[in-house]
Amino acid sequence: MSNGYVSVTGDPSIDALLSRGGMGNMLTTIWLIMTALAFGGVVEKAGILDRIIGPILHAAKTTGALVLSLVSTAIATNILAADQYIAIVIPGRMYRKSFRQRRLRPEVLSRAVGDSATVTSALIPWNSCGAYMAATLGVPTLAFAGFAFFNIVSPLLTILFAVMGWRMLTMTDHKPERIVLPDDEQEA
Repeated sequence: MSNGYVSVTGDPSIDALLSRGGMGNMLTTIWLIMTALAFGGVVEKAGILDRIIGPILHAAKTTGALVLSLVSTAIATNILAADQYIAIVIPGRMYRKSFRQRRLRPEVLSRAVGDSATVTSALIPWNSCGAYMAATLGVPTLAFAGFAFFNIVSPLLTILFAVMGWRMLTMTDHKPERIVLPDDEQEA
């Protein structure tokens, strides 16, 4: 379990495919996630994010412009930081206050980050996801990028939805339903 599974089928190609993994191989990914979170915390507490995002937020007058800014920032972070985890955490934290000030529900922020930072990382050759996909598939990233329709269309649809005002839920759009328990289960 620590070193992974070793397959012995007699066929070398199947054995090579199935003999992988283990918890030891996951440590680099876990350290990368922890480092990304620590980096995001330091950058946020030092006020660097506020200095970077200030002019961007000042220019974003509408909800559509705010979501466009978030999507652009997430993709730029994917390109510059070369890691999906950083591209998810940092823009999400950068824009959290702005989404809250506009009374947009947290799901809108989460969906916009997911529709941009998560899916575009596989299209960037030097990003950890793009490098992993290329190594796993044996195909250069730019060769399969043209076939990754979802990865390309998802951020564009997110921007379109924001500009059109579709699915931009605000804090007052949805009130949680009150759950009523049967009499015998209610507390006195």
